[in-house]
Amino acid sequence: MNPLESLRLAWRSIRGHKLRSALTTLGIVIGIAAVIAFVSLGASLQAGIIGDISPDDQRNLYGWAAEPDTEGGPLAGAQPVFTQDDLAAVEELEEVDAAYGYATIQTQALSNGNETVAQGNGLIASGPSYIREDELAEGRQFQMGEREAVINPAAAGQFEENVTVGDNLTVTFLGGERTTVEVVGITKDSEGLSPFEGFEASPRVYVPTDPYYVEQAARLGIGGGAGGDDAGAGGNESGGDGGSQARFLAIVVEAPSDDSADIDAARQAAADYLESDRSDASDLMGDDLEVQLQTSTELLQQLEDVLGLLRNFIVGIAAISLLVGSIGIANIMLVSVTERTREIGIMKAVGAQNRDVLGLFLTEAVILGVIGAILGTGLGLVGGYIGAQYIELPLVYPLEYVALAIVVGMLVGVVAGLYPAWRAARTDPIDALRYE
Repeated sequence: MNPLESLRLAWRSIRGHKLRSALTTLGIVIGIAAVIAFVSLGASLQAGIIGDISPDDQRNLYGWAAEPDTEGGPLAGAQPVFTQDDLAAVEELEEVDAAYGYATIQTQALSNGNETVAQGNGLIASGPSYIREDELAEGRQFQMGEREAVINPAAAGQFEENVTVGDNLTVTFLGGERTTVEVVGITKDSEGLSPFEGFEASPRVYVPTDPYYVEQAARLGIGGGAGGDDAGAGGNESGGDGGSQARFLAIVVEAPSDDSADIDAARQAAADYLESDRSDASDLMGDDLEVQLQTSTELLQQLEDVLGLLRNFIVGIAAISLLVGSIGIANIMLVSVTERTREIGIMKAVGAQNRDVLGLFLTEAVILGVIGAILGTGLGLVGGYIGAQYIELPLVYPLEYVALAIVVGMLVGVVAGLYPAWRAARTDPIDALRYE
């Protein structure tokens, strides 16, 4: 029997039991659709995150001090040990282009005239170069020492009338203290600018660390004037007046370029200084803490590893569905062998060989697997598209998984149909002809 004849007979049998065939392939459809959809969403999420890292951002080193074995991502276990003197000294290093503190300031509300909206962790204190010129849709960077701010479109659009450059906003801190900021710039996008703040689109107001964080640090006792004397006492023998300065939980060190040699040189130089006896941080860290300086790419690699584990977990769950689907195909093929025992006897009586019967039933199982794979792939691609559009991610289809889905469908059909086909091929023609 030639392959085309086997294909024709197998397809006729499948069409003769449409509902049964559809239910048989359902497990394959669901399993492959789940794999394609979730792998597409994972690839889209990675592309969306990595796409937010511009070449300029890749030269930034994000640093904090924590115990070496601390797990949990950026700032996990971090302690406020970096003083303003430390940052000034790091910035003067030949291998470093700029260095400044980074901090989120707890707030209650943000007001524009008589309109007030709730604002939680949206006030971010940093250095002027934290927001690059090419990230601004209008206006300019804020200046250190001035009561100025750069906001993102999400913050500008919180009010009935959009905030524009030149407007004044009132910030209410925890405890009721208020201050005024002048908007001098608006960013192009609402997404976050570093792994410290995440990349989700939410209202953010960027202000200079001096005066905003310096004043709040003094008020809260995180260094800074008289309020921080006690907090910094005892850790300042060789670090000058580090105890009376605002201390930062995180810092940003900028290398002269995004060249890996420049980044490594800036990392080494900054770490050497901060861990040396010349810095205030070395006394405040003691023997338990260690300075960690990583690029955004390195930090996001941790997230990619987590996403990879999640994807593998989901693929494992989907594989269970494929296993169930293969059992369904094997079960139906065994039923089909029983139903068509007399047909098998007639085929053998007119000259069909064992390999012809084996090929016929194996072809039928493979067709069921391939149909399930094609339908599952289409459903998975649609699911990935809908999910990416809903989350507002750039759509990425992992084409290698699409090809793999078809192959898996064929393999499932072969494996599931092998035993029933072998059983059909070994049917004795005399017993088959007697079968009622």
